[in-house]
Amino acid sequence: MYKPLVWLEEGLDPAPVNKLAQACAALTCVRSENELKSSVASASAVILHVSYSKLRDRQITVIGLRRMPILWLCAEPRTPMELESGYSLDGILYPSMTGREIEWALKWGTRAFQERRRWLEEKEQLLQRLEERKWVDQAKGILCEIKGISESEAYDFLRKQAMNERKRIGEVAASIVKVYQLIHG
Repeated sequence: MYKPLVWLEEGLDPAPVNKLAQACAALTCVRSENELKSSVASASAVILHVSYSKLRDRQITVIGLRRMPILWLCAEPRTPMELESGYSLDGILYPSMTGREIEWALKWGTRAFQERRRWLEEKEQLLQRLEERKWVDQAKGILCEIKGISESEAYDFLRKQAMNERKRIGEVAASIVKVYQLIHG
C-alpha cells in the first residue's frame, strides 16, 4: 500500500491537500519538522506543499532524515519555468489534477526515485573502481622499481598477495603505496 506523507506549510491553502487525501487512501499530513521526523519512517514518499522559495530547504530536511521519493504539490500562481540545479524532485503535482493523475504521478515519482538511486549506486561503484585502479597502477610502478619486474609480473604479485591476505587488490595496492610513501616520503 502506498503511504505518502504531506508536509503542509503553514499559511498555504489546505484545499489541494484535501483533494490529495481523497485520491490517496493512506495520506498523513504533517505541519512541522518534528511531526515529519516522527512520521517519515512509515511513509513511502513525501509530498511537499510549500512555497517555491522554501522548496530547497524542505527537500534538504527530508533527505537528511531519509532518502525517499519527494514530490512537490505546486500551488504557485506561476509555475517556475526551470527549477534550480541541485533539486532532487521526483515529480510535481498540481491542484487541478484528477485522482487518477495523482496516482500515476506518485507511481512515476517512485520510479524516478528508484532509477536515480540505482544511478547513484552505480556511480559510487565506478568511482570506487577508479580509485582502486589508481592505487593498483601506483603499486605496480613501485613494485617494478623495487623488485625490477615487469608490469604484468607486478600485477600478478598484487593479485596473489590479495588472495593470500583475503583482501581486495585495491587494499593491498594502497598499503604498498602508503608504506612506500612513508619510507621514501
